[in-house]
Amino acid sequence: PLHPPPLVQFEREPVPLEPAPNIWITDTTFRDGQQSRAPYTVEQIGRLFEMLHRLGGPDGMVRQSEFFLYTRKDREAVERCQDYAFAFPEITGWIRGTMADYQLVRKSGLRETGILTSISDYHIFKKLNSTREKVIASYLEVVDAALADGVIPRCHIEDSTRADFYGVVLPFVQALMERGRQAGIQVKVRYPDTMGVGVPDPHAALPRGIPRLTHLLRHEGGVPSEALEFHGQNDLNAIIPNAVSAWLYGTSSNNGTLLGIGERSGNTPIEALVFWLIGLTGETHGIDTTVITEIADYYRSIGEIVDQRLPFVGSNFNVTRAGIHADGMIKDEEIYNPFDTTGLLNRPPGVAITDKSGAAGLLMWMKEHRPTEAVGLEKRDPRLLRVLDLVMNEYEDGRVIAIADEEVHAMINSEFAIRSA
Repeated sequence: PLHPPPLVQFEREPVPLEPAPNIWITDTTFRDGQQSRAPYTVEQIGRLFEMLHRLGGPDGMVRQSEFFLYTRKDREAVERCQDYAFAFPEITGWIRGTMADYQLVRKSGLRETGILTSISDYHIFKKLNSTREKVIASYLEVVDAALADGVIPRCHIEDSTRADFYGVVLPFVQALMERGRQAGIQVKVRYPDTMGVGVPDPHAALPRGIPRLTHLLRHEGGVPSEALEFHGQNDLNAIIPNAVSAWLYGTSSNNGTLLGIGERSGNTPIEALVFWLIGLTGETHGIDTTVITEIADYYRSIGEIVDQRLPFVGSNFNVTRAGIHADGMIKDEEIYNPFDTTGLLNRPPGVAITDKSGAAGLLMWMKEHRPTEAVGLEKRDPRLLRVLDLVMNEYEDGRVIAIADEEVHAMINSEFAIRSA
């Protein structure tokens, strides 16, 4: 029989829109981001960490970055990043919710650590082969140890969007808040949409409704906005709407990775969170968006394949192949460019030459690549139309890929009677 994808349920009444007073981004590039690729070298982690620092700016809009603590290389990476002595991103740890793992935090001297506290029955019964009571008790033992040491626990309630909210999640979160009050330390709660099944609509029912889950963690769980953090996965392609809805319904912190690199379909892309944060608040908060292009170029330099269609970082992100789009861009860039990609990303809009480009596409290409010859040039110029004929002949002969820039240069040199340099 055909098994349907996860089905969505809705409540009659929506939860109220209640944006967090302040919002920011946290990073898991060197933890979750390493679970779907070859491990980073210490040098690569240091370079990317430095770029995260510049991206987030002096106000720390990329506030924290979490690290594994298990191997010698993990610890070397932490030390390398500590050597920068940056205020932001703050370096935090990540461990499983066991006392054995917690010893690694004690040795590291970090003031905050993430603690994996898997919360759904899938994990409790099938992965951990235990009971709700035993598992929660073991998590709280680790939390108590951290609090006794003055370490801030950040509990990652894994698979919260498939968990029993009132039976397990809520009592656990309430216990965390009470322990924090007694210790005088604010315990943090990260609620991961581990399987990417979250729904961004305020009517969506528990446990999948991100607005409802956020609202109830705030108001029934008692978690302050600044101690609440969303972590998304992209299995059902709703990662950005879910992340934005978390901010809009009360979460201060959104967790992501550079380029969205992470398990399975990936994590929330930090570069997208940056633009949404600016769009939601109306301020840049010192963020340097141009670093995003540096980061993408660095990934390419270390052999990472960056999908050419990825927003903000893909090579085709702001490149048009349609003549009608190119014609609009020539008249006014804002017609077909969503924002100033040149100023914000150091990425001028471009055009790729295909059989769909037309004379307008060729003219736009020349304005970028051959600006001297493009001065005063119009779409109906006979020389430009002869180049267009050469382009169309390529496709009439069976070509299916775009024409490389070098080929276009040669065509222009021929038809404009310009000698190659």
